Order: sequence, then C-alpha cells, then structure tokens
Amino acid sequence: MNKTAIFLKGIIKENPVLVLVLGACPTLAVTTNVLAALYMGIAVLAVLVCSNLCISALKNLIGDNLKFVANILIITGFVSLVQMLMGAFLPKASDMLGIYFTLIAVNGVLLCEAGDFARNNKVVDSVLSALGTGIGFTCALFVIALVREIFGNGTFAGIEIPFLADYKISLLNATPGGFLVLGLVMALLSAINKKPVEEICFENQKEGEVNA
Repeated sequence: MNKTAIFLKGIIKENPVLVLVLGACPTLAVTTNVLAALYMGIAVLAVLVCSNLCISALKNLIGDNLKFVANILIITGFVSLVQMLMGAFLPKASDMLGIYFTLIAVNGVLLCEAGDFARNNKVVDSVLSALGTGIGFTCALFVIALVREIFGNGTFAGIEIPFLADYKISLLNATPGGFLVLGLVMALLSAINKKPVEEICFENQKEGEVNA
C-alpha cells in the first residue's frame, strides 16, 4: 500500500465513525455543537499522531507479551497530556468535551489504529495512517454536528440563525436523533463508495487477515 492510500484509507474507506462505527458514544455526545465536534476531532487527531509515532518507534524494544499494555499506557498518557493542555489553555473546549474525551483512552478508534497498524508498520506510514484516521474522525463529527446543530438548535457554532429559530427539530438534540443523523451520513458515504457499509467493513476485515 502506497503512502497516499495509507493516508486516505482512514478518511473514506476505513472512516472510524462512518464505516468502522467506532467511537459512537463520544460521537453522539459531542455532535450537538459544531465547536465541540471540532475540538474533539482535533484532540483525537493529536493523540493519534503522537501515539502512533511512539508505538511505531518503540515496537522493536517492547516484548510481544507487553505490547498491548504498552499501547494502553502510551495512549492514556497522551490523552491525559492533551486533556491537561486543554484545561490550561482551552478551558471552554475542556468543559464542552467533559468526560467524553477521557473515554477516548479506551476507545476503539485509538486501540484499533495504534494497536493494529502502528505496531506493524514504519514510523512514517504510522503517522500518515494516524493523520488520515484523525481527519476522517474529525470530518465525520463535523458533518454530523453541522446537521444536528443547525436543524436541532437553529444555531451554527452557538450563533443563532434567525430564520431557523421557529423551525427547530428538537429530536435531533436527543440520542435517537443523533443515531438518525449518523445513519443518514453513513448511507451517504455508502452511496459515494457505491457499496454498503457492511460490504466495506467485510473487505477491510479480509484485507487485515491477508496482511496479518
């Protein structure tokens, strides 16, 4: 797989939210506001890149029986670091994300990405994969939040849209509405890929088995 394909796979073909359906809990929690979605996406991107860089660089120094534990420690370390930096320099972002960013420490987005790819690939490829996955995660959150905030709250980034004030769909702010929008965006991505999400997931699984 060339470097362009490694970078792009996490954006469309293996989008963590819309294809692999990972991180559903924080996705639904933070996508009622565009700013919160962007903060979460950027924070996850930073953790992914740093974690992949360290895991790939240290993979030959860690025994096979300790690799999973080492991955967890590295990921939780960067999650804690980013959370502390947000608390110090971006308190508004930290308040918006609350406990949901902490959940990323045990989230499938990071464990799958860092554990399966960075552990078995070179540093540059691991960083490119992390960038693609992080950007794909951020884009998915942004699109879902865009629909939910505009049509659910009648606002964009907290700024009221006057002509939508009387036409808000409150259901979109609730969990069922979040699942509805998530499903619609997933269907849109399937149409773009011209394949059902289940088929894409099956192909990704088969590719993983071949590469293993």
